[in-house]
Amino acid sequence: MMFEGRTIAFMRFRKPMAIFSLLVVLAGVISLFTRGLNLGLDFTGGTVVELSFAHPVEQTLIQAELEKNGFHDAIVQHLGKATDIIIRMPPQKQTGNVSNSSIGEHVLAVVQTDANNPATLRQVDSVGSQVGAELYTNSMIAIALSLSLMMLYVAIRFRFKFSVGAVSSLLHDTLFTVGVFSLMGWPFDLSVLAAVLALIGYSLNDTIVVFDRIRENFRRLRKVDVIEIIDISLTETLRRTIMTVATVVLVVMALLLLGGPALKWFSVAMLVGLFAGTYSSIYIATSYALAMGLSKEDFMVVAKSEFVEEGEEIQP
Repeated sequence: MMFEGRTIAFMRFRKPMAIFSLLVVLAGVISLFTRGLNLGLDFTGGTVVELSFAHPVEQTLIQAELEKNGFHDAIVQHLGKATDIIIRMPPQKQTGNVSNSSIGEHVLAVVQTDANNPATLRQVDSVGSQVGAELYTNSMIAIALSLSLMMLYVAIRFRFKFSVGAVSSLLHDTLFTVGVFSLMGWPFDLSVLAAVLALIGYSLNDTIVVFDRIRENFRRLRKVDVIEIIDISLTETLRRTIMTVATVVLVVMALLLLGGPALKWFSVAMLVGLFAGTYSSIYIATSYALAMGLSKEDFMVVAKSEFVEEGEEIQP
């Protein structure tokens, strides 16, 4: 049975797309080695102070007071309501080995400039530089371990040729997203790391759907060449890919527009990764499998000699 309908020649553009991906990833890797990442307090260490005011307060006024009193590079954000403030600060010289409560009281005294709008200290959290470094190391280990285990899963579920393509696609998505954050100088914290790990799972799921359809068509379309089978499989899964991506993008856009500053960079990382993951499932994963020598013989069912004479095939 032959495929009915119009087939999109995806593989015709595999070389230009590979060059585009290579250039973007290479630029990101060079930026990572030269500029590095703009690591957030989760990785560099610092202090987070939460305050609650009786009346709404302007973020810029609080930031100006902190800067004037020696608290440099502080990030001031509203926490849900205009009366609740969260202040994130990198390690400060004047705090030294001062306890969390003392830091909080000091910050409270600095920002309490209006007697008609009293503030109360809600919470103070500190992350040491050593703890931040450990979090960064553990994060990189988590990414490497997840890629290795996913490669093993695809190798068992399909073929080793597919596993190389899948992991190449996932590695591409990771370097693409992290590289963009390095190039743009956007803050990289635990929420962005969570987005990267979520994107690895999302991209693998999309890749598995494509691989499963390719395997079905290899067994179903016996007289069609390999590249055409891949094009047919990608065309058949295109509608599902578009619907899935559109649904996720709507959710991520809602988080970006309505989630506030706390979810801003998580949402940005998701949007960048969704773009990379969608076309990597189409071009990167399949192109690598094709380059590994993917053929119909990889999916042929070989009959046992005691049931079928030599040279005879079992039709799946």
